[in-house]
Amino acid sequence: MRTAIARMLSPRSVAVIGASADPKKTSGRPVAYLHKHGFSGRILPVNPKVDRVGDLPCYADVASLPEVPDVAVVLLGAERAHVAVKELAARGCPAAIVLASGYTETGEDGARRQRQLVEAAGPMRLLGPNTIGLVNLTDGIVLSPSGALEMDAFPVGHIGVVSQSGGILGSLLSRAAARGIGLSKLIATSNEADLELADFIDHLADDPATQVIALYVETVRNPARFRAACLKAARAGKPVVAFKIGRSEAGAQAAVSHTGAMAGADRMYDALFRQVGVIRAQSFSDLLDVPAALVTGRRLRGPRVAVLTSTGGAGTLVSDDLGVAGFETPPPDAATAEALRALQSGSEAVLDRNPIDVTLAGLRPDLLRGAITTLLASPSYDALVVIVGSSSLAMPELMASAIQDCLPGSDKPVLAYVSPHAPAIGALLTRRGVPAFAAAESCTAALAGMLRARGFTAPGSDAVASPVTASIEDLPRGSLDEAQAKQCFARFGVPCAAERVVATPVEAEAAAQALGGRVVLKILSAQITHKSDVGGVAVGQTAESIGARLLQMAGDVEARTGVQPTRFLVQQMVGGGTELILGLHRDALGTAVLLGMGGVTAELFQDTTLRLLPRDGDTLGALSRTDALSMAQELKTWPLLNGFRGRPKADVDALVDAIVAFSAMAARLGDRLVEAEINPLFVLPEGDGVRAADGVLVLA
Repeated sequence: MRTAIARMLSPRSVAVIGASADPKKTSGRPVAYLHKHGFSGRILPVNPKVDRVGDLPCYADVASLPEVPDVAVVLLGAERAHVAVKELAARGCPAAIVLASGYTETGEDGARRQRQLVEAAGPMRLLGPNTIGLVNLTDGIVLSPSGALEMDAFPVGHIGVVSQSGGILGSLLSRAAARGIGLSKLIATSNEADLELADFIDHLADDPATQVIALYVETVRNPARFRAACLKAARAGKPVVAFKIGRSEAGAQAAVSHTGAMAGADRMYDALFRQVGVIRAQSFSDLLDVPAALVTGRRLRGPRVAVLTSTGGAGTLVSDDLGVAGFETPPPDAATAEALRALQSGSEAVLDRNPIDVTLAGLRPDLLRGAITTLLASPSYDALVVIVGSSSLAMPELMASAIQDCLPGSDKPVLAYVSPHAPAIGALLTRRGVPAFAAAESCTAALAGMLRARGFTAPGSDAVASPVTASIEDLPRGSLDEAQAKQCFARFGVPCAAERVVATPVEAEAAAQALGGRVVLKILSAQITHKSDVGGVAVGQTAESIGARLLQMAGDVEARTGVQPTRFLVQQMVGGGTELILGLHRDALGTAVLLGMGGVTAELFQDTTLRLLPRDGDTLGALSRTDALSMAQELKTWPLLNGFRGRPKADVDALVDAIVAFSAMAARLGDRLVEAEINPLFVLPEGDGVRAADGVLVLA
């Protein structure tokens, strides 16, 4: 039995509620476009004011329809749409597309109307409201009034598009058509009163006509379902590329810890996308450029790129941009260079460097074929970018055919950079299986996307490990002081520096004597979390100096904050390690663990990475050791942990244990945990473990 989504995307019959007999009106376009683009099913217009819409009989109301449609396009305004939706649901219609605006995007009154719409639908599935509809190019079905459908034909391909913006759907459709990029399905989910991004990702993962999924994302309303759908697509071998708008963190609210200040919502999206294998488009143009390369199905096995050019400047432009992004453009190996020289005699050939300048290639297709074949066969290169110069303007078919002829001999990626402004040549190449780009940056973005796709392996299942069973019933509420926070960390397996809580100079001297060597003196306060800022930390103290230093610290802190500290912490000094920050951040996307460079410069350098905890329903799970290790390796400061310039290697195994233990604490505490941070977490030399030297913990 076909699902409601399948019937919506590939209906045998379509009802158009509120259809106009005038094809120039917005309400007249859906019927007109269905005819224009060859829909072969039954079209059932509904409008009590007219008898016919074109050659079709028009029905007075939903009850008068001669059959139950597979899908209905509702063109009525927000004040009447719910009535039609209720009538459709009563007839047993499986799905409806509601185009009207005036719902949650307009405020509380609109939200009330949207709830009314959902209630009216009952079990019927809804796309929208406030949507432009959908386009199924695979089967020639257009359920939309978008003006982009005025075009007579579109290239049909294997890229599915799901957009939370209706206007962007038309933009992508027209841009893709102009560039020769073939699409399969386009769906605008918009307000997502019912069906959302995840529903269509899940469906397209099973769609044989779709090989790559492109997303225009405003927000992910259901992170767990989004995660599951993206992992399903990854397991099906279908890359997902997403362009997420709203990247500014200007509106992020600083929390009580450094972590809250650094982990903005956009960073959380980065983490979510990374964990489920979504390739993030860095610009709107990337949302077509990257899928255009991925849909070829060619495999990029490494970062080495050959740039074949007949125009030096354009070749340098491409190779320079590749180099900035970390790709390599090595010169040809001796055997490859010799094979290239055999193709071209005379002094025109420049074959001992990369870009590889074969000057006459643009005028001699046989020479171009030979050079491409040689470079694709070379063990020195993982991909090829062909520069299409101005000479191609006179013979675009010859150029395109020459490149296309070489494709069957290799599965390495072949891209084209069209140097002159020649959109028609770019579209021709793309239709021939050679993704063509008008900007060097687009070539780089496409290859970077292919490299990302190669590097992700979806887990066999998205099961969530059970959190540890440490007791939490006796934990206090509110903002804990540092000693209480570290006691909680230690309970879950995070090692902490040895310390004593004191109240007087005499007690401080005794604690320093017991701990031995030099110690750290700190104020102990649940209210003051950034102690260094108010003079509440003194390092390198001894039993002889600490009593007087305690009295001075008490006076300094009171002068700066108006709070007189009454309790202090005497802590063993930890040295010889790398200072990291280990923290927690929670927002609408979920709960994440943050790892980064720590100490007082944590906010300055912002060398951090995030991982969202896995979730199964209401159950959070801990991070795996693989996740924890990859977090450490993603830091710019990873070399400091891995023996940079003769530095002793850090105890990475102990760091991994601490990250997993911290995440297990977050999973166990769940919604009780408001904020948690260890800064610094000292990672000592290999074999010496880690030590939490400071901590913040806030419990609901």
